[in-house]
Amino acid sequence: MSSSLSDPCCALQITDNLFFGPHAELQPDEALTCTRIALEGMDDGELFLEYRENESLSLEDGIIRSAHFSTSTGFGLRAVLGEEIGFAHTNEMSHRALLRAAETVKSVRSDRTGTMAAPPHAAHKRLYTDANPLTQCDFSTRAALMLDIDAYARSRDQRVVQVMSSLLGEWQAIQIIRADGTRFADLRPLVRLNVSVVVEHQGRRESGSHGLGGRYAIQRLLATECWQSAVDEALRQALVALSAQEAPAGEMEVVLGAGWPGILLHEAVGHGLEGDFNRKGTSVFTGRIGTQVAAKGVTVVDDGTLPDRRGSLTIDDEGTPTERTVLIEDGILKGYLQDRLNARLMQTSPTGNGRRQSYADIPIPRMTNTFMLSGTTTTEEMIHSVKRGLYAVHFGGGQVDITSGRFVFAASEAYLIENGRITTPVKGATLIGNGAQALQCISMIGETMQLDHGVGTCGKAGQNVPVGVGQPPLKMTGLTVGGTTEHG
Repeated sequence: MSSSLSDPCCALQITDNLFFGPHAELQPDEALTCTRIALEGMDDGELFLEYRENESLSLEDGIIRSAHFSTSTGFGLRAVLGEEIGFAHTNEMSHRALLRAAETVKSVRSDRTGTMAAPPHAAHKRLYTDANPLTQCDFSTRAALMLDIDAYARSRDQRVVQVMSSLLGEWQAIQIIRADGTRFADLRPLVRLNVSVVVEHQGRRESGSHGLGGRYAIQRLLATECWQSAVDEALRQALVALSAQEAPAGEMEVVLGAGWPGILLHEAVGHGLEGDFNRKGTSVFTGRIGTQVAAKGVTVVDDGTLPDRRGSLTIDDEGTPTERTVLIEDGILKGYLQDRLNARLMQTSPTGNGRRQSYADIPIPRMTNTFMLSGTTTTEEMIHSVKRGLYAVHFGGGQVDITSGRFVFAASEAYLIENGRITTPVKGATLIGNGAQALQCISMIGETMQLDHGVGTCGKAGQNVPVGVGQPPLKMTGLTVGGTTEHG
């Protein structure tokens, strides 16, 4: 299904109606005047207006357990002088509230007078539909989908004992006003379907899960082939887990699958390439631009311009159009992900990565869709080259320390590789290593890069934003695998 894309001017018209309608307590001239008062003598800043609708449905054991709908509206006013930030936010959309916010953010003023940075250039196209996914079909249709998922999963295998699913929809409308009168707007749909299946055999229970989503019409998730494929994948993972043995432990060669395993790249490497960590000198990649930080052939990009993707944005939350930013090229570190503040202080250009969770948060450098480009090796060649190791297909949770680069990731689906062949499924495997060192340990890069199915959410500084990850299959040497049996 293709998206119906519209001119960015349409987003301005729609958000004007939302925020400055005939019965609104705030009008455009008042918003601009207050923004100018707040930002006089500053280096940067903006008024960020947001309206958001959220809906979630969840099913468990054939029953709709919860149905939730909410709306939120508010603004955040930010003034930046040097490294200092004055910020005020409220859900009261009125001239009175904005005047109070303007007085608050002016508190960062000092003896120094700043020079207001030039505004971002306008985006030339939108990357996703304007349509609100929550108005594209009625509630009964979405509820019926939940029941169909339960019935289909149970019909697929008699060992299915529990089915859980959820359908989430969101529509976010934003407008950004700068002191010079420049305005930017964006209308952001977001949908996601999650399916989890529990199976039982001879007293043993295991589970599998799968999700998909993006910035597109909700009808795509309602299509039979779409939601059935999600159920089939969740069931497949659960059945594989039924026969899994305890994972071995020790240092070994590891082959990573394509797509979602890119979450390891996102966490262990991506965060370390965000501008704020490097400006403050707390990343292992600080001061290393132009140096070899990864094996030859490794190219990593962050691309917020991919149509319909979960991590994509027509503009970031400062009004800067997103772009395709090459972070590592053939193993050489090329640059960092920048918002406006860190780019100015590091004397470089913003990359369209200034993101915030909501109007109540300040923008900070964040990833969009981060992935490694393809190489030339087939997955079969990688497997064949391993005498004894691990093939990790899917990952669950993980942790990373930005300063040291140390990471721990749990594999939710993995297999032993023995004498060049995939053999026994294993459970309880964790990958332990250092992000910067792991990049150097990549010995083969697969020819089939894949992006994840649209389920990623990234947390940083207490803010959660949707992201995308991806990679081709990879072979890595020298990783430590945590397990429960000794590696032979």
